[in-house]
Amino acid sequence: MATDHAPKFGVPESFSQDPARVKATKERLVQAGVRACLATFVDVYGIPKAKKTPIDAFEHMCDGSELYTVGANEGLGLAGPQEDECATVPDLASTIVLPWDKTHAWFASDLYYHGEPYAGDPRGILKRVLKRAEQMGFKFNLGIEPEFYVLRETPEGKLVPITKTDFKGPNACYDVALATESDAFLTPLSEYMTELGWGLFSFDQECGKGQYEFDFGYTDALSMSDRFVFLRFMVKKVAQAIGATATFMPKPFSNDFRNGAHFNMSLADVKTGANLFAPSAAPGPLAKRYGVACSDLALQFVAGLKRHAPAITAVTCPSYNSYQGLLAQGDLADFSWAPVLVAWGKNNRSAMLRLPGNRYCIENRAVDMSNNPYLAAAISLSAGLDGIEQSLDPGEPLNDDLYRRGRAELKAAGISLLPRTLLHAIEAFDADPISTTAFGDFYKDIYSTHKQREWERTFYLVSEEQRKRELTFI
Repeated sequence: MATDHAPKFGVPESFSQDPARVKATKERLVQAGVRACLATFVDVYGIPKAKKTPIDAFEHMCDGSELYTVGANEGLGLAGPQEDECATVPDLASTIVLPWDKTHAWFASDLYYHGEPYAGDPRGILKRVLKRAEQMGFKFNLGIEPEFYVLRETPEGKLVPITKTDFKGPNACYDVALATESDAFLTPLSEYMTELGWGLFSFDQECGKGQYEFDFGYTDALSMSDRFVFLRFMVKKVAQAIGATATFMPKPFSNDFRNGAHFNMSLADVKTGANLFAPSAAPGPLAKRYGVACSDLALQFVAGLKRHAPAITAVTCPSYNSYQGLLAQGDLADFSWAPVLVAWGKNNRSAMLRLPGNRYCIENRAVDMSNNPYLAAAISLSAGLDGIEQSLDPGEPLNDDLYRRGRAELKAAGISLLPRTLLHAIEAFDADPISTTAFGDFYKDIYSTHKQREWERTFYLVSEEQRKRELTFI
């Protein structure tokens, strides 16, 4: 039995969740008609994994009875038939009854190994960085702006937008005809998000044809990361229900817009909850110098993000395809607004980092939909805390259209480009101590090795299109 091995392989022998809370949660789920539970963890890509546990075994599951060979999943370590298993411990605060299937409940879980939190668990990695922030008096809040395409397959096997209107313009953003034609997808998804209490503000047809964005409320970084993982799962299920396919590929089409997932970050006072990035009655020296409406703490956080931007990007833009989207123009007729420059500005969308005009936070635009939110949040927070601890200065804000500047002008101004490929990003990640601060030695090496292999696997692949173009070219 799994419980026979718990002291050695999984949680400590003395581990137990609050019995009253476990009982109350189970009763609520039974009353809701739940028959099976999914205590999920994620792989390096942020893809959820779980076994189905009958509701009758709920208490057993809550005590970490379910063991997993995590080496069978991508980029978690413990690869090899001789390695021991990890146990999952569901976080009862993350409970979700699936809006489209009330017979199933979902939980975000933590991985344990040999009686300790597993060092290769992405959720556990974020929790460790959050604890460090809490010791400094900070609560890390996060909002994410998800963008994705929803496509249908034609009889010829081609994937096209789910809409009927043949939009001819270069930019489909906010188009009412396309949005209303997408109601079969947009309506249930919006209703589910409202049911979950996520504070849905709006949703729209984005710049890409067949691309959508949902804007919903921010919360603490752990809860937001849990929600982001669940959101991607839910989006796919809603798309499947109408015979469509949802994609979070960062750049699915060379001549259309990338799928961003901008991070909106702020620090709150751990005791009062007050936003510490908001301007004070007496502006600090940095805020005075640069004429911005925010705290010096926010600007030091910006400086930390700038200092470690290349290493951060290896995690916030973690796939080979990510860097096919990090182009200012590419095949688009005008500019893609992709963030390619290590710079910050006041509401400037041509910079990697901006201070939005309508909220007191820092937006990192160099994040895409393929990110693992736990890892991306962990390294972002680590970099921001470094900026605060070192009292770093972010330098002058750049508020002009940086896409109009030439390479020579950018170089003269000391403005560097983000890594141009996954290889360059991983090399920066390896060289920057912030990756060890965020991930620890154990998982830093696992992550770097996995991404290096991903780069090599994709880079050395010769496509049929390339072969047709070059086979007899020379």
